[in-house]
Amino acid sequence: MLALLHTSPLHVPVFDALRDEHHPGLELSHSVAPDLLARARRDGPEAVSGDVTAALRRSVADGGARAVLCTCSTIGEVAERAAGEIGVPVVRGDRPMAAEAVTAGPRVAVLATVESTLPPTLALLDDEARRADRPIRARARVVPDAWTRFAAGDIEGCARLVAAAADAVTDADVIVLAQASMASAARFTTTAVPMLSSPRPGLAAAARSARAPLG
Repeated sequence: MLALLHTSPLHVPVFDALRDEHHPGLELSHSVAPDLLARARRDGPEAVSGDVTAALRRSVADGGARAVLCTCSTIGEVAERAAGEIGVPVVRGDRPMAAEAVTAGPRVAVLATVESTLPPTLALLDDEARRADRPIRARARVVPDAWTRFAAGDIEGCARLVAAAADAVTDADVIVLAQASMASAARFTTTAVPMLSSPRPGLAAAARSARAPLG
C-alpha cells in the first residue's frame, strides 16, 4: 500500500486515475489535510512541521503503508525530513520533476498559483542542480487568480490561466509547474517549451518505494 497526503480533496481522483493507468494493483490510501496548507501559507512551512509529521504517521498507522507520497509542494520539504521519524520512505512529490527539470537546460521558468510554493520549489531546484552538477538560472512567478479558481473547484478555469502563463514563456529551456494542482494545464497549452508537472513522476517514484523490499 502507498499512502498519500494531500492538502486538497481535488487531488484524490487525479492520483487514482494515474494509478489506474500506470500502476494497476497498487493500493492507495488518501489523507486530506487542507488546514496544513492554509497554515503553511500564513505562517510558513516550518510552523506546521510537527503536524505534518503527525499526519504522515497516522497515514502509515491507519493502513500499514510501505511508503508515503506528499503531493503538496509547499509542505514537501518538511514532509521529506520526517521520514526518519515515521519509519517508511516519504517521497516529496515534486522532487522527481525537479530532477528532470535541471537536465533540460539552465533556464528554468517556474509557475505557481500560491506565493508560499515558490521558496521551497526554488530551493528544491537548486538542490537537484547541485546533485546533478548542472548550474541553473531559475525565475518564478505566481499566476494571478489561478488559485482562487482552483479553490472554488474551477479546475479548468485554473488550468486555462496557467496555460496562458506558460504560453507567454519564451526564454526558458523548461517550464516547471510548481504544484500538483496545475498539471491539467498541459491540455490547453500551445508552447513549444517543455513543461513538467509533478503528479505522474511523483507517483511513479512513490510506487517504486512502496514496492521495494523492506530493509
